[in-house]
Amino acid sequence: MEQTKQAVQAAIDYIEENLTQDIDNAALAKVVGYSEYHFLRVFRKVVGITPADYIRKRRISEIVRCMDREERPISEIAFEFGFNSKENFTRAFKREHHILPTDYKSTQNSLKLYDRLTFELPPFDVRYEIVSLAPFRLVVYPSDEEYTPHFWNKYNTQNRSKILSGGAVTEDFGVCIWNREKRRLDYFIGIRESEAKGDLTGTLTLEIEGGTYAVFDTPPATQFHFVASIHRTWDYIARVWLPENGYRRTGGYELESYIEQSRRYSERIYIPIIKENEHEKA
Repeated sequence: MEQTKQAVQAAIDYIEENLTQDIDNAALAKVVGYSEYHFLRVFRKVVGITPADYIRKRRISEIVRCMDREERPISEIAFEFGFNSKENFTRAFKREHHILPTDYKSTQNSLKLYDRLTFELPPFDVRYEIVSLAPFRLVVYPSDEEYTPHFWNKYNTQNRSKILSGGAVTEDFGVCIWNREKRRLDYFIGIRESEAKGDLTGTLTLEIEGGTYAVFDTPPATQFHFVASIHRTWDYIARVWLPENGYRRTGGYELESYIEQSRRYSERIYIPIIKENEHEKA
């Protein structure tokens, strides 16, 4: 497995050094000394996507970074990274983020970008506390996207938070719960009912149960690493924190909240919990 990772890492290094150049699978296979068929199979097994998908995601991510720091036409930046027309880049960007590049440019919302792959992740530390919450209500839009970041992109670029609040800057809540009947995760985004004084068309009201919650603050991040930090925190909660601390999810609504316009790229995650032995008694 180590030899396989080294081969994939060599391919990644080549891609990153030539991100603005034409790159084909044959050239990548030659770099690692594999046949093209074997290289494609190994790359997808290790990375989870094809080399072409990796290259596309990385190029779009770097273009986004350039859009943020450079006052140049989007089409000019995209051309440097191999997109031969503005239309081709717009299609690729929308396929990746489900919003237009101009939507992003006007709002500068946080996006799920794709960083350079590395097999050596830095240490990860998350602050948490156990709290007792009183019940409260949220006014929310139900997601129409399978991938949660795509729904957040729509919510932010369409200014839905201010539509709900009547123009005020408020805390936004993402809410998820497992739908046993449909065997999928249901997801919603909205604000507290007490702050919902605007247009509530297309919304639902959710009752958030009171009780014991584990509350986590995601590590502070940049705009471009925020979504990845959120995903890593959720993974840490499920794989490390819950097993090591003897708690179990109750199955109720789980929440994530932050204020997009604060430009403070950290969010709070709320998990309703119960001790393992208490769950067994119940």
